[in-house]
Amino acid sequence: MPFLLLPTADCRLPIAHDRKDPMSTSPSHDLFEAARAAMAKAYAPYSKFPVGAAIRTSDGRVFAGANIEVASYPEGWCAETTALAHFIMDGGGEIAEVAVVAERMAQVTPCGGCRQRLAEFARPETRLHLCNEQGIVKTTTLGAMLPLGFQGDILK
Repeated sequence: MPFLLLPTADCRLPIAHDRKDPMSTSPSHDLFEAARAAMAKAYAPYSKFPVGAAIRTSDGRVFAGANIEVASYPEGWCAETTALAHFIMDGGGEIAEVAVVAERMAQVTPCGGCRQRLAEFARPETRLHLCNEQGIVKTTTLGAMLPLGFQGDILK
C-alpha cells in the first residue's frame, strides 16, 4: 500500500552567523550555510552528486532540502523539490531567495524541472544564489534562469 512520508521534525533550520569567516559577510551567507548543511544529508548513492538547497521566505523562515535518489532513476527528488516540500508543509508564503550548492560542481543551477517548480511559488525577481563549497559565487534571478516558464494563472 503506498504511503506519504512526511517530515517528523521541524524542517526550519536555526541560522548561526560566523563573523570570523570572510564569506559570512554576505547577507545571504546563512542561506548558503543551510543549503550546505542539507547537502551533507543528501542520499545520492548512484550519482555520487550530493546537492543542497535552501529557501528563505520574506518573513525570514528558512527551509532546506537535499537530493534523495532511488534505484528507479529518475524517480528521486532534487534538493530544490525537497526544500519546496518543507516550505509547503509549513504553510508556504512568499519566497525571497534561494541558494543551491553541489559538492562536485561550483555554481550548480537548478535543473529545468526545479526551475519550473520554483517558479510556481516564487517570482521572476526572486534571487537565486549559485554557490560553491565556500559560499555564494553568483547571484541571478529565477526569471533569468527560466525566462519563458509556464504560468499557472493561464490554466485557471
